[in-house]
Amino acid sequence: MDAALARARQSGKRVLLVMGANWCSDSRALAGWLATDRFAEHIERKYELVFVNIGMPKSGDGHNLGIARRFGLPELPGLPNVLVLTSEGVLVNPTTATTWRNAESRTDDAIYEELATLADLRT
Repeated sequence: MDAALARARQSGKRVLLVMGANWCSDSRALAGWLATDRFAEHIERKYELVFVNIGMPKSGDGHNLGIARRFGLPELPGLPNVLVLTSEGVLVNPTTATTWRNAESRTDDAIYEELATLADLRT
């Protein structure tokens, strides 16, 4: 995280922090969208992308949950979670960061639009 924030400070980009797990279909779907050419180009221009495995927090097998707390989210009710941070580490989307549990059923246009808005949202 600190390396991504340092890169963001130098580049003027934001950090796109995706907290999920490889067993989660919504996390996998979101990662798949982000890997497409359309998203990859946008992410390259606007974000420093970081994926963080959080395991299975509800079953007591959570990992890296302190990262979410570091940016003001005391708990993660589901997976995945998408945190957009300024280069100073300010969470841009505190009300929507934990609302990505339906990522698999979102359209690529809806995801793209939200990430485009968050990339330029004033804090």
